[in-house]
Amino acid sequence: MRTIVGLALVSAAFLGVGCAAAQAPAAAAQQDKAWRGVDLSYVNELEACGAKYRDDNGYLDPYAIFARAGANVVRLRLWHSPDWTTYSTLEDVKQSIRRAKANNMKVLLDFHYSDDWVHPGKQIVPKAWAGQSDDELAARLGTYTKSVLRSLDQDGLLPDYVQIGNETNTDMLIDKEVPEAAPINWQRNVKFFLAGVTAVRTVEKQTGKTIRVMLHAAQPENIEPWLDAAAPAGLPDFDIIGLSYYEKWSSMSLAAIGPKVARLRAKYGKDVVIVETAYPWTLKWNDQMGNLLGEDSLSPGYEASPEGQRRYLVQLQQSVTANGGLGIVYWEPAWISSSCKTRWGTGSSWENAALFDFKGRLLPGAAFLKPVEGK
Repeated sequence: MRTIVGLALVSAAFLGVGCAAAQAPAAAAQQDKAWRGVDLSYVNELEACGAKYRDDNGYLDPYAIFARAGANVVRLRLWHSPDWTTYSTLEDVKQSIRRAKANNMKVLLDFHYSDDWVHPGKQIVPKAWAGQSDDELAARLGTYTKSVLRSLDQDGLLPDYVQIGNETNTDMLIDKEVPEAAPINWQRNVKFFLAGVTAVRTVEKQTGKTIRVMLHAAQPENIEPWLDAAAPAGLPDFDIIGLSYYEKWSSMSLAAIGPKVARLRAKYGKDVVIVETAYPWTLKWNDQMGNLLGEDSLSPGYEASPEGQRRYLVQLQQSVTANGGLGIVYWEPAWISSSCKTRWGTGSSWENAALFDFKGRLLPGAAFLKPVEGK
């Protein structure tokens, strides 16, 4: 039975009592359920702007390309009511889930609970919910989450996994940005997590279908203080710890990731996924937009080349799964240069960290998606 994580769990699972039950499963079983994921939230928009993708079989649907390469999980973001784009809305997400399911891939739905991008320090409340009390916000979040999932279920599109928020290192549903180091009002934040998790569990019960719940923080070094502070406030039980890991913004090296995953598995008894990561295959660019990942994003021993990207991602996937984690999800592997216009310019600021080259050809970096032979 899923219950509220309270002080009892702080002294038990959260502090290691009964860790034998939380130990990582055998390597073979772990590989069998490994996540080999890609975030394809941008694909519908990019294709509308003329982007084309190919592998050794020629130009294909990028969902099919990634499925052929071995991807088994697709992550998709959902904004509430954006007035600046027609993408990452519920109807757009439905189109994307259909594409994922048509290619036999599971779906992780990432609720941003905002009308725009959210990340640490920027968790802006949807305009439709502005000015409401914390209790009213929690009620709206719960009702909205159930409504989205029920709508997806009616269309045969219920996701396999749900994120309650995106990179929620700081206070959620706020009216302005705050510093990333700002203290968290945990009594307030836990209301929102509880509303979201309860909504998912309600839909599970109503549909008879399993939906695993993820909580997500940016950078692995932040997750233990975050969870340890959240637990006494009554953090609801959940299934998966999701982490963003970009060396540019993290204090942890690639070599430290495996031991960190093992520690999290043992301490909290949760599955662990690197749910966002990327690595540049070049430091060049193909349009007028600057690249977000430059030389400051490189890991020692892994050059910015197609082979460097491949070795880095294969090593990261192996480090996570060998230490009991589920695997990794690559963030925006299809965000290549196109005629798409953003608020920052035309093209892509991620083209040098996509999994396609400047001609739209699948790169060797996609090798991390290949299932382990015999698993």
